[in-house]
Amino acid sequence: QVQLVESGGGLVQQGGSLRLSCVASGTIFSIYTMAWYRQGPGKQRELVASITSDRTANYGNSVKDRFTIFRDDAQKTVNLQMNSLKPEDTGVYACMADIRQRVGMAQYRYWGQGTQVTVSS
Repeated sequence: QVQLVESGGGLVQQGGSLRLSCVASGTIFSIYTMAWYRQGPGKQRELVASITSDRTANYGNSVKDRFTIFRDDAQKTVNLQMNSLKPEDTGVYACMADIRQRVGMAQYRYWGQGTQVTVSS
């Protein structure tokens, strides 16, 4: 099986920074796109940032120029550096990864449980 486990969430003041990490474990042959999503109070889940296996990154409009996504394939991790945080960044942040467990198998999408980020004003 595959597991994604996030860490690094917490409470921070407006203008502060946090770094989220997500590590994949289990039987893994290849990891393709990795991403961070978030869901704020009373809001729908939205894409925060994604990064492909060739390091092409894509960001949601509300976090461009403030957040940076990067990955380490040797460690099977994806990280999200969040700077200049705003109260509207508050939410549960979950990582996602498209993973092929073995040669010849289809790739599947896996999700972590999420980590809470709270930005106070």
